[in-house]
Formats: sequence, C-alpha cells, structure tokens
Amino acid sequence: MSYVKRSEIDVSADLAALIENEILLGIDADHFWDGYVALLKDLVPENRALLAKRDELQSQIDAWYTSHKGQTFDVEAANSYLREIGYIQPAPAPFEINVENVDPEIATVAGPQLVVPVMNARFALNAANARWGSLYDALYGTDAIEGAPSGKGYDAARGAQVVAWARAHLDQVAPLANGSWADVQAVEAGETLSITLGDGATTLANADHYAGYRDNGDVMLRVNGLLIEIKINRDSAIGATDPAGISDIRLESALTAIQDCEDSVAAVDAEDKCVVYANWLGLMKGTLQESFDKGGKVMTRRLNDDVTYTAPDGAGVTHPGRALMLVRNVGHLMTNNAIMWNGEETPEGIMDAVITVACAMHDLTKTDGLRNSRAGSVYVVKPKMHGPEEVAFANTLYGRVEDMLGLPRNTVKLGIMDEERRTSANLAACINAVKNRCVFINTGFLDRTGDEIHTMMQAGPVIPRGEMAQSAWLGAYENGNVDTGLAAGFTGQAQIGKGMWARPDDMADMLQAKIGHPKAGANTAWVPSPTAATLHATHYHHVNVTDVQNDLRGRPHASLDALLTPPVMIGRNVSDEDVTRELENACQSILGYVVRWVDQGIGCSKVPDIDDVALMEDRATLRISAQYLANWVEHGICTKDQVEAAFRRMAPKVDAQNAGDAAYSPMAPAFDGAAFNAARALVIEGIAQPSGYTEPLLYKARLSVKQAAK
Repeated sequence: MSYVKRSEIDVSADLAALIENEILLGIDADHFWDGYVALLKDLVPENRALLAKRDELQSQIDAWYTSHKGQTFDVEAANSYLREIGYIQPAPAPFEINVENVDPEIATVAGPQLVVPVMNARFALNAANARWGSLYDALYGTDAIEGAPSGKGYDAARGAQVVAWARAHLDQVAPLANGSWADVQAVEAGETLSITLGDGATTLANADHYAGYRDNGDVMLRVNGLLIEIKINRDSAIGATDPAGISDIRLESALTAIQDCEDSVAAVDAEDKCVVYANWLGLMKGTLQESFDKGGKVMTRRLNDDVTYTAPDGAGVTHPGRALMLVRNVGHLMTNNAIMWNGEETPEGIMDAVITVACAMHDLTKTDGLRNSRAGSVYVVKPKMHGPEEVAFANTLYGRVEDMLGLPRNTVKLGIMDEERRTSANLAACINAVKNRCVFINTGFLDRTGDEIHTMMQAGPVIPRGEMAQSAWLGAYENGNVDTGLAAGFTGQAQIGKGMWARPDDMADMLQAKIGHPKAGANTAWVPSPTAATLHATHYHHVNVTDVQNDLRGRPHASLDALLTPPVMIGRNVSDEDVTRELENACQSILGYVVRWVDQGIGCSKVPDIDDVALMEDRATLRISAQYLANWVEHGICTKDQVEAAFRRMAPKVDAQNAGDAAYSPMAPAFDGAAFNAARALVIEGIAQPSGYTEPLLYKARLSVKQAAK
C-alpha cells in the first residue's frame, strides 16, 4: 500500500486523494489534516482507556462468577457487586432529550427501516429508493399470500388474489363511507375525493385520509402519516382489466435506511474503506449510480426523484422519493491501516466519524434537488458502545468533528444501538450523555445475545439457543428499551426501534409476527429488503404508534433484576443427540457466513442454514454462534474435539450449498484455508476475544487472503 505524509500521519494515497479531491468542501486540506492529528492526540488515549475498562470489568465479572460456581444465583448479590465495580451506574435524575432540526421520518412518522451494506453501490441505491414500493409486486412474488404465480407470464389468477388482498387492506385502514374498495368503479380526485360504486357514489369515511392527487390522476391517501398512492392507468395491463383503472397501489415504505459501514460490510483496509466512503459520498451528493446486466440488458440504477402531488386545497406538495439515510459508523474497538500514526494503525471509529460527516456536508449545503436531510442534520448510528462513558466519548468525538469541519454543534445526531449488556443496564444514563443529539435507540437481539453470553461466560452453561427468545432477560430488555425511550421524551422527537426479520423469503410469517413491533411501541423496525419494507409498512397503517406509546407510558418499568439474570441451565442435562444437533447447526452457520466474508469480502448475505433455509447473516449472528459454542466447551457440555469434528462434517455441507458460485473455494477436504481456520478460531479462541467480537479474527483472515491474492 502506498502512503503519503499528511501533517504528522501517514495516509493511504488513495484515501488522501479521495478526501482532498472529492470529499472536502470549503475546507483547506492542511487544516483538515492538522485537525485530524489533533483529534488523534486528544482522543486515542481515551479510546484505549475505555477499551481497557471493558477488559477490567469482564475480568472482575469472570472472577465473581468463578468464585460463586455451583451456588444458586443470587440476583441481589450479583447486582450489588456490579454496582460496586461500576458496571451498574446510578440512574440520572428524570430528563428528556432536547434535539433540534430532526426530519419527520425520524421524529414524527413511524415506518420501516432498512439496513444495507454501503460498500455495495447497488444495494445502497436499492435501499435509498425503497421509500416507495409496489404493494402489488410485494404480494405477487412472495409467500405473503397463499400460493404462487403459475407459468412464465402474468398469472391472472394470482393477480386477482393480489388485488383482493390489497383492496381488503384499504377497507381496513382507509375505509369508504359506504361499500368496499373491491367494488370501486371509478375514482375522481380534486378538492374532494369522489368514488363511484356499482350502486352510487361515496367517499372516504375519514376525510383526513385524503392527501391529494397527481396530474396523471393518481390518488394520494395518508394513513398514520404514511402516504398510499393509488395508481390509475387504464392503458396498463393491470389497469385495463380493473373497473376503476387501478393499476397498482404504491406504499410509502422504508422511511429511513441505515447505510452501514459496520456489521454488514467486510472493509478491512484502505482499499475497502475508500469504496465505503466513495459510495456514501455519492449518496450525499445525489450522484451515485451503478450499472449492471439484467437479462442481457445493461441497467443503470440511480437515486429516485421526489414525488409531487396537489393537496386538496390546491397547494403543490413535494414529498421525498428516497428514504432518509443514516450512516452506521464502526464502534470503538477496531483500528485500520488506512491512516497510520507513529507506525501504528489508528481507530477506525474516529476515521469513520470524520470522513462520513465530511461527506454529508455535500448534502447540508443543498437547497434543492436530491436532498437527504431537509432539516439540516447528519444522522450517525453508533454501535457496540458499552455504557455511559463510551457514549459520552462518542458525544465528545462528534463535537470535535463538528468543530474541525466548521459545523454548528449538534448538527450530527446520534443513534445508540442498545446491543451490549452494560448499555442495557444503564440505558437512561447513556441517552442522557447525548441528550442533545440522541434521535434513535433500538434493540438488537442478535448482538445483545452474543454479549449476554460473553459477559456471563463463567456463570454457567447457557440454555440452548432456540430457547433464548423466551428467556426472562430478553423480555426485560425489549420492554426496558421502550420504557426508557418513552421516559426520555422520545415521542415526537426520536426513533425507538426493533430488530431485524432474518428470514427474507418468509414474508407470510413476517406479516403475522412483525406487527408486534409497532404494537410494542416501536416507531421503526428493521427489515431485510425493499419488498419486506413495503409489506411491513402495512403494519403501520393498522397501528398508530404514538397512541401505543402514550398508552405504554404509565406501565411499570421493566425489571433490572430480570434483565441481569443470566440465561444459564441449572441442574439440567443435555442429551447427546441435542448436543450434536446444536453443534452442527452452529458450526454450519459459522462456516456458511465466514467463508464468504473471508474469501470474498461479503459482509452480509442470504446464507442457507443446515436445512437450506435462507437466513440474513451478519457479524451479529456469527457472534452468537461462536460465543454459544465457546460457552458450552467451557462448561463441559461439549468438547473441543467435538467442535472440531462438527466443523469438518459441516464444511462439505457448506461447500455443496455454494457449488454454483464460481468464485467459491471449497473448505473440504483440506480444512486448512483461511476461512476454515478463522471459523474454528472464533469458537476455540472465543473466550479470549474482546467482548466476544468476531472482528479481530475476521479482519486478520480477510487481510491474509487479500495479501495472498496480490
């Protein structure tokens, strides 16, 4: 790698060129680099001290549980010790967040949220453009409704199923004063909405549901803040067969999209980080595009234009055509060789903070065109923070970045991912540390479970993974996140989010289950695809989340004792058959994800499980599997030899599942490649990994593969 000297640091030549020639806006390059060095001098020691505190607390917790091994768990004694060592900190006095210039997609309107690897330009564009989605398409091509299309062309019977479902949905969420949407013969929109049925005229039961009309005759409805576009086109194949000429129903779907620099990408060096930053820059400029071959034709994807329509009073309305984009930076742990200081790698989290915010300045200067934040904010999601001191450090970091780039304080808004146990136990104090920036908290069951297992490693063998969703700590975690956000005044100011639906091909199950998220008081929740976003949007038509939050505000706060009760097996044996099944499930999952990450640099994808069911996998799911097996080895539920044998049995299975990938390198029968060894190490060396994170071993393996390819 080629480096250039900038101030007192050595910077990848490619990264320096990207920053100086494309990213910096109205900032002198020498001033920028001097400011960067000042950040490193002031903040790297604090960053290191915070990481050292993580290790110290973990050692103390391990020692306490080791000394109490074999004893009945005493939550009062355990929590008293956690307070003594500073793991549990005093709760702050009652407070509310006070954030300014927050876009309505975050502050006031509830809806789905996508998370996408920004390193993949096509995926990034798809997510940004998922603000609007066809309900007809989402229903037609998935299992959301019973059956599947027949034949190669359009299946009219399937189409009739789709139309019936969609009209029934409108009857439920935007009903007519009389009759059913299924019987609509004509629609006439203007100052009022007139709807012709077979037996006369009617209109909407609730006039507030009428938002306006478009020049082409399309009708705009609004339900719980979300727009619904009823497309009228009698010349289209679908509209020509519909009595009212309705050709589609388009839903406002992914209100927000997190462009991810973290768990869903495999960015390990300067080359990778340049791709990440260039794509984010293109999104902020509005210029990102990607061409690809589809069916022998070259397609080019760009950001969608805004949607315009006329309100009932005749006023013109311009509504966003793209999801409001947040960017997820990496956490405090990892370093990267893109910027070297005194011969050492520098914190990747500091690099992300400076460069992603600098990129977003291109959006902040716009007054028209393809804008992201119309309120003038930059939205950063900060993951993997452990407790209030680490959140306060993030507040300091982004404040220094604002000063360095000449931005007003609190231009950068922060999202706290409540995915580490110490953060969950001190969530109010964490929010209080960024109360003038905080616009987002969410629960992430996957990473949170990984941290639960690692933190309580010496408490005993954890329960089988399939039982974890019913454990007491999880219910307290999910409810406590909502309770804390509501007490901190999030309603009308910020998002309370819920986690990912991990089965992207199972939309019928998602429709049944994921309505539980808005019903739980969450005004956003993660979905795995634009199609899933459109289907999940229907849940927010049914549920007024603000009303739910107001109802929940008076309930007792979730129990801290339940939150901090470890999910361990007491006086219970696991059969040999169950152990084998758990080993094979976990080892297959680990190998299936790691082999793509290490060998091909794919950070997130649909990975078939042991039963060939496609699941969305990223480093969070990997962390659970690795820590789960490390825990069972530690407590004698299984042995290292059994783990080794399971990996060797599952490698041919994973190889077969990837047989159609020309870029794939089989792991069997040699079992000595970088990917196989990394997967094995994640379990065998799992207890020694900082907080149980997978990044150190993955980065090392991926770098070795990239170096060998040169």
